[in-house]
Amino acid sequence: MRTFDYQETQTQLLTSEIVQMLTHIHECKGRQDLYIEAYADSLTTLLAVAKIQSTGASNRIEGIHTSDARLRELVQQKAEPRNRSEQEIAGYREVLSTIHESYDYMTPRPNVILQLHRDLYHFSPSAIGGIYKNSDNVIAEIDQEGKERVRFIPVPAYQTAEAMDQLCEAFFKAWENAAYDKLLLIPMFILDFLCIHPFNDGNGRMSRLLTLLLYYKAGYIVGKYISLEMLIEKTKETYYEALQDSSANWHAGKNTYEPFVKYYLGILTGAYSEFENRVAHLKYRNLSKPDRIKAVVDRSTGKITKKEIMDICPDISKVTIERTLTQLVKDGFLIKAGAGSTSGYVVNRK
Repeated sequence: MRTFDYQETQTQLLTSEIVQMLTHIHECKGRQDLYIEAYADSLTTLLAVAKIQSTGASNRIEGIHTSDARLRELVQQKAEPRNRSEQEIAGYREVLSTIHESYDYMTPRPNVILQLHRDLYHFSPSAIGGIYKNSDNVIAEIDQEGKERVRFIPVPAYQTAEAMDQLCEAFFKAWENAAYDKLLLIPMFILDFLCIHPFNDGNGRMSRLLTLLLYYKAGYIVGKYISLEMLIEKTKETYYEALQDSSANWHAGKNTYEPFVKYYLGILTGAYSEFENRVAHLKYRNLSKPDRIKAVVDRSTGKITKKEIMDICPDISKVTIERTLTQLVKDGFLIKAGAGSTSGYVVNRK
């Protein structure tokens, strides 16, 4: 069975590109703490929006859907789930809330991982929650011709419990050693978790929840305010490519973690960039809503979409944003670019 040695493997990842990414994220973390202290009250809205976005995105990646209105009601606990998809969405909400509120007191060892998986299926009549897989599974994909292709064969069911014990033991041995950067350890752990694929269902969602939990425990709490799951959803093709590249030869212990590590460092970098952009927008909070919208588009580079404006200004209604954009186009301040789902707005700099 595959063995795990994070302490030796990590030194192989310290390429100049990865070191630069680590340095940048460390600097962002320093500013993060200052921003949160200075704008604690104003960031409450961002936290609520990110929770909805994270729940929706992580489930959509797995093909679990509901309407935006129902998603909002479920996450805000204003409605009860009506079907299987909504049961799984509500379960994700529960685990995400637990992590947000109690990450300081949670260590993702096997018993905690099993408890979180159990809670993920809290609203489901299925009996699979909180239990390792009882049959072997495969990771497959459907090609353009509709044919299924096996991409990876995980650890067999009978070895799963032992593999998870060894995984967690090796990981926390490295975690507790200050010489090793947790930003490298976390995606390495997540990759190995996905290669074990310990559950009959819910492995992808559990991997993203565990990612948040570990980032929070390491002090990188940007995922509370900017949905990492949504950033992954937007780049899921790159995500699956990195996962495939890093899982090659995994069973023999000859895989390289570099593609997967770089992908997650890129996600965290993007989250911090978005977070700082939204914090910068807070200085406009005393302006009228139309003026705030104008300030957002004026600071944008290239095309900005209505959806992006709504994400930056979650407290401004869709109707107000649409009216303001229409007026700015009429005034000649903006030029509408594209049509339909690809439409956006560009500042008229002439």
